[in-house]
Amino acid sequence: MSTTLSGSEPDPGTGPKTLTGYCEPWSLRAGEPIRLMASSSRPGPTELSLVRIRCGDPTRSGPGFLEEEVPIDQLSPVVDLDHRPLRPGSYGTVGLAGLTLERRLVLDLWLWPTRPGDESTVASIVGDSFVLQLMLVDGVLRARAGGADLALRSAPLTNRRWYRVQVEVDVPGRTLSGVVTTAPSPSPGRDLIEVDEGWVRAGGDALPSPLDQLVLAAAPPSNDEPARGSFDGRLARPALTVDDTELVWDLAREQDGPLMADVGGSERHGRLHQLPARAVTGPSWDGSVQRWTDDPSQWDAVHFHTSDLYDAGWPTTAELTLPGDLPSGIYAFRLRAPAVDDPGGEEVDRIPFFVRPAAGGRTATVALLASTATYLAYANHRMLFEGADFIATRNRLRPEHDYVRLHPEVGPSMYERHRDGSGVMFSSRRRPVLNLRPGADGWNFTPDTDLSAFLDHVLGGDTDGAAGHDVIADEDLHHDGLAALAPYRVIVTCTHPEYWSTAMLDALDAWQRQGGRLLYLGGNGFYWRVAFSEHWPGAMELRRAEDGVRNWETGPGESYHAFGGEYGGMWRRLGRAPNELVGIGFAAQGFERATHYDVHPEAFGDRTAWMWEGVELVDDRLGTSGLGGGAAGQEIDRYDTHLGSPAHAVVVASATDFGDDMVRTKEEFGGSVIYERPDPMVRADVVFYETPGGGAVFSVGSISWFGALARNGYANDVAQLTANVVRRFADPRPFEPPPAS
Repeated sequence: MSTTLSGSEPDPGTGPKTLTGYCEPWSLRAGEPIRLMASSSRPGPTELSLVRIRCGDPTRSGPGFLEEEVPIDQLSPVVDLDHRPLRPGSYGTVGLAGLTLERRLVLDLWLWPTRPGDESTVASIVGDSFVLQLMLVDGVLRARAGGADLALRSAPLTNRRWYRVQVEVDVPGRTLSGVVTTAPSPSPGRDLIEVDEGWVRAGGDALPSPLDQLVLAAAPPSNDEPARGSFDGRLARPALTVDDTELVWDLAREQDGPLMADVGGSERHGRLHQLPARAVTGPSWDGSVQRWTDDPSQWDAVHFHTSDLYDAGWPTTAELTLPGDLPSGIYAFRLRAPAVDDPGGEEVDRIPFFVRPAAGGRTATVALLASTATYLAYANHRMLFEGADFIATRNRLRPEHDYVRLHPEVGPSMYERHRDGSGVMFSSRRRPVLNLRPGADGWNFTPDTDLSAFLDHVLGGDTDGAAGHDVIADEDLHHDGLAALAPYRVIVTCTHPEYWSTAMLDALDAWQRQGGRLLYLGGNGFYWRVAFSEHWPGAMELRRAEDGVRNWETGPGESYHAFGGEYGGMWRRLGRAPNELVGIGFAAQGFERATHYDVHPEAFGDRTAWMWEGVELVDDRLGTSGLGGGAAGQEIDRYDTHLGSPAHAVVVASATDFGDDMVRTKEEFGGSVIYERPDPMVRADVVFYETPGGGAVFSVGSISWFGALARNGYANDVAQLTANVVRRFADPRPFEPPPAS
């Protein structure tokens, strides 16, 4: 297949960003279909092409940006883009067609508001000539129907407290009535000021009417505007009586999906939209059990957020079936249009995806494992302009991050909190992810393209008969298990493989036991457990339980995933520390500067002498320059047999000369104490060891490793050492186990 090379930097334009989009899926095989959904705030013709990203890093940390244009007959070179709005906000709907209100309607539910002062619609029922709305206005709960506007309680609702609400419409009696009650809370003091006021009534003129829909956490849709979640908080035990028909929905059932199960016998099941949080505690949770699967009735609530966005729902801009002979690699849809504030300039947006070899096609010996779970966790993160405990706020932003700042409707990352302060436990790829762009972020995706470029350098790409390397993704490993890894002798991780599901870990463990060779070329890997559900394809769940470096933590009784029911949190706390899989584990983080490694004398012994061929060291120092000043930095991992590091591993080199900001991770603190400097537990270790079946592991323990590879056109110590390991790992000769001693 012919390609056109381009070495120009990915200039996104200097003006405001107008182009954006997303594709589905993120990872697929050659020969499979993919869809692009795109939008422009300046509607009109836009150039569209398919490109292969050989290196997506335009900074001096990488070898230079390089892409190849791939001719595709199916792809129109010009598409007309319209502005596509984003409508965040989760909600629930139940179809009521066939039910007719003649005499009496009763809505009964529990609510737990988290922003009671915001005007919002808690629930609404619509029909041909009937509308009932339950609303919060200035903290006061109101019901509106048939011309009546009734305050159900004079006092505002308290934040994060459960209330039962019953609203009745009496058509013949021409009244709207309701009552708000609350159960005792764990606080006698707070309960003192919660006074039930009893039933209240107002005159109304509701008419008999065929009903259409019940909507939870949103106003009813209008003719030109779909429903959009407007309520922050939890709802539980919704029930509806229409004349003699009773409908009851059990929100404790089907926790991993969008179903609202009707248990009233009418089979009128509802659906949740935009992925609200489930497996959260309800009105009856008393702390006696912590796992929702032990007594689901105590977790019969759904937490809705006005910032939830699972699926943007944009129409398809372009769809194509990839050629069956398309080489495995990192690709992107490239959109180009004239720049807003730059006459003669252009705005460019690239929407990446990952291509595996065609089913039954030839595979390489080496595969790069793209950290798509980590990309999901960081999707649209706001740390660069909102700051974080470890990242300073920046005033100058690339257009992608400025777009996220100006358009919070793209949805938050798992490093943020929702508007009501609750942590973001779900993320989705079915929306624009602005930092998943070449050059847009110096963290995760862009550095990972440097590793792909390095493997091209070492293995010769996939042209002229060279071996090349394939690219697979986390989601492939999760869904296909060992089968995704089985074709490969060597797997190379990306720079920050932080988020892993149980299925992913199990697959990598099994692959290693069958002789696989693993290069872990990053830091802070295999840290958090995540979960996926086939009922919400493209979404990922995270529960930040117990400990660890985190921007929020799960609430009491909410550490078990809705997707599958597993306990969440750190793999280290779950009995599978990363040390057991890759020999090292997260030890410290600091971003002031990077440093070098000191090579240990035992690194030149018989088991590892081969990796030093052609490597030139000065004073036994490795990686003395690179991103931030050296090969060790940002987030670092340490060898520790107490955490499961294999005792037979060779600690090749260690880095300790960090700045004062490089401190132990939270889980490393036994108490609030000041540790000596330098702290012996703050250390980045490079390790090598053999595994069953003639396999081996090489781990570098630093996110900054990638930034030292491309120096001097790859003619440097870090690149030479890494290349030696890649080539030896690709060699079929087995690694012999070390002597038993």
